[in-house]
Amino acid sequence: MDSSNSPGTLYLVATPIGNLDDVTYRAVKILSSVDLIAAEDTRKTKILLDHYNIAKPMLSYYSFNEKQRAPQLIEKLLQGQSIALVSDAGTPGISDPAFFIVRSALEHSIPIIPIPGASACISALIISGLPTDSFVFEGFLPLKKGRKTKFESLRTEPRTIIFYESPHRVLKTLNEISTYFGDRRVVVARELTKKFEEVVRGPVSSVLKELSAKTPRGEYVIVVEGFQDDRHLSAKG
Repeated sequence: MDSSNSPGTLYLVATPIGNLDDVTYRAVKILSSVDLIAAEDTRKTKILLDHYNIAKPMLSYYSFNEKQRAPQLIEKLLQGQSIALVSDAGTPGISDPAFFIVRSALEHSIPIIPIPGASACISALIISGLPTDSFVFEGFLPLKKGRKTKFESLRTEPRTIIFYESPHRVLKTLNEISTYFGDRRVVVARELTKKFEEVVRGPVSSVLKELSAKTPRGEYVIVVEGFQDDRHLSAKG
């Protein structure tokens, strides 16, 4: 693409959360046409690009280098280059880097266009069987500091609650949900859209029992029933 006095466009491109066939036609078109792809992990993005025969320059852009990398990308955009920002899986900005460069691009009047697609939290929500008309997405919980406070603040949240969790902490988090929220209905989904996709539903006590008998693998989405007045007053303070 030719450089001009006008800035280039920053595209936020959603990528598959597992199954490579879940990428949209529009995403493939944009990834094939931009000047540069900023990827959370260039090795993982290359798998997607190779699958669709896309050959484009890539630059790493992840949580630990975004403040240093963003000015470099902004400069390229101001020179008229177009850039696609992608995360390892799913939609950029949803528990993945994007906010910092989006804010920087807005400050420089650079056009930003979303290319929607897969999202693990929405995929888990719509198959959960829990209310979808109103929900709150919390992403990953704090590892230590603020964790107890976060659970306490959500104890009487009436909306469906969505968390992301790693295989190393999923059982701990479910135990904490039981402690702070009581034996609520939860839905735990892992490896969504992949070969070993698994969804476990039920009271948190039964879900814990089932998952404790297995070796946790893959990334997890936990969907929790919202507070229902006197039904959930048995949770420990």
